Amino acid sequence: MEPQVNQETGKQSVFDRLQSVFQFREANILFVIGILFLVLSAFVPHFLTSSNLTTTFIGLAMDGILVVGMTLVLVSGGVDLSVGSVLALTAVLAGYLAYNGVNIWLAAVIALVAAMIIGWFSGFFISKIGLNPLIMTLGMMSVARGLAYVFTEGAPVSIVGISESFLFLGQGSVLGIPMIIIILIVVVITGDLLLRKTAALRQVYYVGSNEKAARLSGINVQKVKLWVYVISALMAGIAGLLTLARFSVAAPTAGMTAELRAIAACVIGGASLTGGQGTILGALLGVILVGLVNNALILMNVSVYFQSLVIGLVLIIAVTLDVYLNKRKEKQKVAA
Repeated sequence: MEPQVNQETGKQSVFDRLQSVFQFREANILFVIGILFLVLSAFVPHFLTSSNLTTTFIGLAMDGILVVGMTLVLVSGGVDLSVGSVLALTAVLAGYLAYNGVNIWLAAVIALVAAMIIGWFSGFFISKIGLNPLIMTLGMMSVARGLAYVFTEGAPVSIVGISESFLFLGQGSVLGIPMIIIILIVVVITGDLLLRKTAALRQVYYVGSNEKAARLSGINVQKVKLWVYVISALMAGIAGLLTLARFSVAAPTAGMTAELRAIAACVIGGASLTGGQGTILGALLGVILVGLVNNALILMNVSVYFQSLVIGLVLIIAVTLDVYLNKRKEKQKVAA
């Protein structure tokens, strides 16, 4: 539905502007988050405290950055299971280089380039060679995690003497707002606007909706599919560096199951596993929804094993809903 414009003033109302930003699926998730927030505030002790909310949103920052890249991959019709491992490898590589005397900023750049190379390899073998995205990124997940273990020999590496300006990214704050949350907001807003407004990124939707039609219309499908994996790896790399800046520790186990949380959040936020649908803003709302559920389980002293169980169930429900909606849409097309 196109936003209504006031005929006299020529301006959109506040409601119409919000409607143009929040699509129907996103509005539903926002409503669910609001209800959940009210319920948790009323029945879960210590939920509505500034320290708990701040800690919760800081904890969501890494997944929030990961879904920026994962949304692009899913919209293009692919999937990326390597983001959690790339996150760990980037943190470990930057920490390893800094530990051995390399300037931390130079180490961060080298680690980001390494992450993008991994994304390039995934994109190359998927777009040029034709490997299944699930199999290719599953392999890269193992490769990246293996390299992280090789650099650290299996043990976390504590980094001392890192530049305060680098640590500020993960531990500092501006006007009381944690810097890591500011970075998350900037990355999400930038990514969402670019995906909605730029012709180059909107090609991802055409590729994911109908690859053959996109190719016939002149879109370089292979190039689009290659770059979405590079961007996904870059986002994982940024999340890895922020993890290092936050904890001052390079751990090969960082980012475990992050790929599942990112996929679940994207699907909950409206991305389709068959491609062609999804927004970054919706995926962020999915991250917040899953994060609030997790936080409630922690505050209620539910075992960490049940937390994994809940995430798995949320993913299954979200995927089932996605399949159901796609089948319903196909039936409506046939009926029309």
